[in-house]
Amino acid sequence: MKQQPIEGFSKLSKQEKIDWIVQNYLEGDQEYTAILQQYWNADIKLQKLHEEFSENTISNFYMPYGIAPNFLINGELKAIPMAVEESSVVAAASNAAKFWLDKGGFKTKIIGENKIGHTHFTFSGEWEKLQYFFHHVLKQKLFEDTANITHNMRHRGGGILEIELVNKTALLEDYYQLKANFNTQDSMGANFINSCLEQFGSTLKREIEASDQFGQADKDSLSVVMNILSNFTPECIVRAEVSCKIEDLKDPSGIKAEEFAWKFKQAVNIAEIEPYRATTHNKGIMNGVDAVVMATGNDFRATEACAHTYASKDGQYTSLTHCSIEEGIFRFWIDLPISVGVVGGLTNLHPLVKFSLALLGKPSAKELMSIIAVSGLAQNFAALRSLVTTGIQKGHMKMHLFNILNQYGVTEEEKQYFVNYFKDKTASHHEVVTELKRLGSKAIKN
Repeated sequence: MKQQPIEGFSKLSKQEKIDWIVQNYLEGDQEYTAILQQYWNADIKLQKLHEEFSENTISNFYMPYGIAPNFLINGELKAIPMAVEESSVVAAASNAAKFWLDKGGFKTKIIGENKIGHTHFTFSGEWEKLQYFFHHVLKQKLFEDTANITHNMRHRGGGILEIELVNKTALLEDYYQLKANFNTQDSMGANFINSCLEQFGSTLKREIEASDQFGQADKDSLSVVMNILSNFTPECIVRAEVSCKIEDLKDPSGIKAEEFAWKFKQAVNIAEIEPYRATTHNKGIMNGVDAVVMATGNDFRATEACAHTYASKDGQYTSLTHCSIEEGIFRFWIDLPISVGVVGGLTNLHPLVKFSLALLGKPSAKELMSIIAVSGLAQNFAALRSLVTTGIQKGHMKMHLFNILNQYGVTEEEKQYFVNYFKDKTASHHEVVTELKRLGSKAIKN
């Protein structure tokens, strides 16, 4: 079947979109129509709300929503919501929370709250003249022209903190920036920051054009390329950490506490110097981070981009977590750059996001930063703990077992059989299939 372009797809009703897709791409198979309709919400009002979150919506894509309990964070016991589809993430976080529960729990500290945005522009005039103009005329005008935008944010204690003129001509011909630092309080602040930056671009053009300090050639050379926030927030950072005496690091695997501590530290050290290991190491951290970011209606793509940029900031990709052993004390911590909000966006719209924030005690943005960092640290601790003791596969494949069994559509009795079968051994896809065949299961004939 040769597909044809379509005009006005966005103007079709939801059912018309589905009909067109099934007819043109799925050979008219109504099974696919049924799949899409199966995930519609029975509550028409709620379904409409979900559809308005994005464009060309034809169904909902559900993610498992789980709870990791027993997190002692700065003396308060928390149950953390996690939206994630990967097996063992919630279990691993929960196990780490339980491990540290009687050792003082997790401690956090906000190191910075500043976010950054830029007006990117080109200018072929003299740098010294532009620099003088910025400090004596333009900078004040930028603050004045954004006063109406920043009024409410300033009232809440935020706003524009600083504006700089940055010369990037050594890297790209005629390229300059107006770089601004922002505090957006409890909002992630993307719309606020971008509104300010767009005004920067307008003010820059107007003031240069009106100034008698520049000739017409200089004025004609000015071009505002774009005004946009940066998702790299190296000055918006939270630290989460755990620590205890080495002798308190008792593990059910039977490994001695001191051996465990040093093997754990060596595993972190390897991730600090080996990018191949650091990538997987940090991916595990982001399993915990992204799950909470999603559950609270924040932007996990921005979180991912920022974390990985931060991990590369010194010229080589490295671990986001660190470990030390000094004077008999084991310490494990993460410095996580992250920008999240608890107002705006989906926080007032998505029912499960509302639930998540209520479950967490309606945290401020700083408190949510702390909770997210703790989740990432816990996930990393659990992974490293497995790696240096029993190995990662035993626990992971145990959680993955139900995915394998569901793939074959086994009965509930067969599921229980396999839970017992793999109680003391590592589950594998091959072993499941072999045992299903031995049992003569109807599932394996499908």
